[in-house]
Amino acid sequence: MDYVSALLPPVVMAVFFTAVVVTIIKSQGGPNKSKEDAAVDAAFARAEAARQSDGSPEPGKA
Repeated sequence: MDYVSALLPPVVMAVFFTAVVVTIIKSQGGPNKSKEDAAVDAAFARAEAARQSDGSPEPGKA
């Protein structure tokens, strides 16, 4: 029975990790992709507008 108690934690972690990876892969794209992309684009636009309004130079330009 020692081998069962020794193997159980790695097996449980492997199953959990596999489930997390499958969930991440399945959630990529799909019907919500355009909503997520729009939210990211809006955040970038707000950051760019805030940077331009305070007079900071563009990244990579000095």
